[in-house]
Amino acid sequence: MATVEQNVSEFRGIIFLVRILFHADIYREALLSRLIILTLFSYFFQNDWSQAVTKFYRTPLLYERSYLNFLYLQNKFSSTKKYKKVTHCLFDLDGTILDSEIIYHKAIQKICERYGKTYTKKLQNQLYGVTDRQLSIGVVSALKLPISVDDFEKQMTELVQKNLTDSPFKEGAERLLWHLSTSKIPIALVTNSTDQAVQMHAKARPKLFSLFHHKVCITDPEVKRGKPEPDMYLLGAARFTPKANPTQCLVFEDSVVGVEAAVRAKMQVVMVPDYRIDKELTLKATIVLKSLLDLDPTLFGIPAFKDGVKRGS
Repeated sequence: MATVEQNVSEFRGIIFLVRILFHADIYREALLSRLIILTLFSYFFQNDWSQAVTKFYRTPLLYERSYLNFLYLQNKFSSTKKYKKVTHCLFDLDGTILDSEIIYHKAIQKICERYGKTYTKKLQNQLYGVTDRQLSIGVVSALKLPISVDDFEKQMTELVQKNLTDSPFKEGAERLLWHLSTSKIPIALVTNSTDQAVQMHAKARPKLFSLFHHKVCITDPEVKRGKPEPDMYLLGAARFTPKANPTQCLVFEDSVVGVEAAVRAKMQVVMVPDYRIDKELTLKATIVLKSLLDLDPTLFGIPAFKDGVKRGS
């Protein structure tokens, strides 16, 4: 029997799809419109929401194209939203500024292969955005690896450190950081990464990391609780000189736990999620983008980019 939560979730999903149909340009979003209509018909005949959605979003091409349209329409619906002017910006690191996730994935897969296991996409999605410790606990537990969590974390750290500084920038990240710096907007780093990992990145990219007023890491002695608790972002705001008002801070995140932390800290948040993240889990973000190149900083009272680069989601 379906739970109340499941029924509410299905109802919200149906309402959202219907809203898209009423607002979509039938020519611009023809593919998405067809998918939505078929999904709704399937649901009403089968009464199985998850099966209906899976059936028509199962191919990678359709899924990704409809996802990009989802972002376009979601932001189109929120175009009347009143964005607040900000004075400071806070950035997550892994997955937001640097694409270090692939380094972690390769390291974890290598460890799992040593014990005849596979680090599946499903497990990757479940553990997306968590701390190294939580990641280690999750993998060892889910795959029943014959090693301790401490041993796994040690092996993972050693493998990651060998290649961590090779992490490429996420699209638009470097441009945005320099723009904020030249616009005199103070920025700080708030990350679930360890101080050791951040120092490695800083050593490899000293000029860029010098732009940050300060850095808050999960290993910071003042951090009692990591994301999704608001502590790290509140600490990040408090360490500016003078202290920043949390409600005037703009956060840049890629993970659900990070967005949750920012929202709990009463901050606006720009989310650039991995396409695999459940779309319903992105709804708490102030705005959702495919890339940082798509950001219009003037929405938050920040000067516009001057390089002429324009992108649309």
